Amino acid sequence: MFLSECSTNSIKQAAQSIAAGHLVAFPTETVYGLGADATNESAVAKIYQAKGRPSDHPLIVHIASMGAIGDWTSEVSSYAINLARDFWPGPMTLIFRRSELAEDFITGNQETVALRVPNQPVALALLKEFEKLGGRGIAAPSANRFGALSPTTAQAVKDELANYLDPKNDLILDGGPCQVGVESTIIDCTTNAPQILRLGAITREMIQESTGLLVLEDEPTRIRVSGSLESHYSPNATVLLDVLAQSGEGFIAMDSIQTPAGAIRLASPSSIESFARELYAALRFADAQSLAKVCVIQPEGRGLAAAIRDRLKRAAN
Repeated sequence: MFLSECSTNSIKQAAQSIAAGHLVAFPTETVYGLGADATNESAVAKIYQAKGRPSDHPLIVHIASMGAIGDWTSEVSSYAINLARDFWPGPMTLIFRRSELAEDFITGNQETVALRVPNQPVALALLKEFEKLGGRGIAAPSANRFGALSPTTAQAVKDELANYLDPKNDLILDGGPCQVGVESTIIDCTTNAPQILRLGAITREMIQESTGLLVLEDEPTRIRVSGSLESHYSPNATVLLDVLAQSGEGFIAMDSIQTPAGAIRLASPSSIESFARELYAALRFADAQSLAKVCVIQPEGRGLAAAIRDRLKRAAN
């Protein structure tokens, strides 16, 4: 079930496994995904079963290039093309009106489909190998139990899902730690202007510069997307925000903030980027140490810092 290296042969084996209807966990630049053939209903059902994910919760379809957009969509705005050209491959998911290829088991019975081209060598190689076998796309939510912390290493996937995967047929590709560390920005491209449905590394300012349009914020939407529940990305430990840790409690803050006496330092990021990269691993380490509480001093600012605060708010609920 576990592949410790991402050789050409192991990636080919993984593509063949997906084509045969099995599951493959693989790295992206954001977090590790749990992938299946996005056109195979029985294979996609295995994702839901392994994750314990509600069946009406839509999945993101990963494609090898923006050239595959037309396979999955019935309508594409010009600003969506601009976004794809500017930020794919990258940590951005676009929502389109679906084509017939995007069936209910992928869309959560919605009339929209979520697409992404990941910016990670192993992920792109896997998608291209799958294309060679006739594959159209790989459905891949984060490779964790539903509502839990997203994994940013292959070992975290194994620790979380080993009991829920088929040891004979399912695979885990180890591509090292994820470089971004929080999930992709999700953008609704079905309206006259883009709307952010989940914050991530692609920021509002970046979207506006790409499209020349003002981004809709906090507008009502009926579109369900990954990571939109009030409580999500949660460790077993209780997460407390913007308070100093007491003795015996976990503590996460920028390296400029001293560790309170007796607190257990879980991460000391030196930048917003490293904060995002280290966050989930630090929270997983807290659970491994059976800590009851983790106190986090949240980073200030916009962009990726806002995405980090979004994840922490959901973790604390």
